[in-house]
Amino acid sequence: ALAESGANLVLCARKQEQLDDTVAAFTAQGFSVIGKVCDVAKADEVQAVIDTAVERFGSVDILVNNAGTSWGAMPEDMPLERWQQVIDVNLTGCFRFAQAAGREMLKQGKGSIINIASIAGMTSSANGPFYAGYVASKAGLIGLTRELAASWGRRGIRVNAIAPGFFHSKLADAVIDIYERSIQENNVIPRVGEEGELKGITVFLASDASSYVTAQTIAVD
Repeated sequence: ALAESGANLVLCARKQEQLDDTVAAFTAQGFSVIGKVCDVAKADEVQAVIDTAVERFGSVDILVNNAGTSWGAMPEDMPLERWQQVIDVNLTGCFRFAQAAGREMLKQGKGSIINIASIAGMTSSANGPFYAGYVASKAGLIGLTRELAASWGRRGIRVNAIAPGFFHSKLADAVIDIYERSIQENNVIPRVGEEGELKGITVFLASDASSYVTAQTIAVD
């Protein structure tokens, strides 16, 4: 959506081959895009992405914090190392990126940060899925969104979050089949989210169309 709206993109992934495939597909569509391998749990790699963006495009105007992982287990069975891994990526990784991008945005006096949270950070179900680390990380990200917005709002940076419901993705597909029947029975719109249905809110929050919107978490569900 951002590329279609004319943005220059720096895409990140931990795996080079997946990154190369996406960059090639986007380039073939005429988009302005480069790729940079990055593990958000590593501060030096995060900073390298920001440095590359500034070097190539001159500024960092938009950050979409969308790296994520999960681990499903009942709380009494959750391995502590898996809990920590999820927190390191979903929450600390987002803070690292926001901090690095925020420093550049503060120099510019303007920027928009969009954190990809989840409805899992807003509500839980006795029927599962049960993934305490993921839920805690997304609830924490919602709080971090609010706090960063308060910290930087008077210096030109807006910070908002999108909280998607179930959408098909590499991360979600492991559990969607289990819960799709429940979604069809209980959701106001009785289906899983479809490709493209996160585009509008992303462009809105990234652009000056939302110049008076900050600290918000908007559910797309």
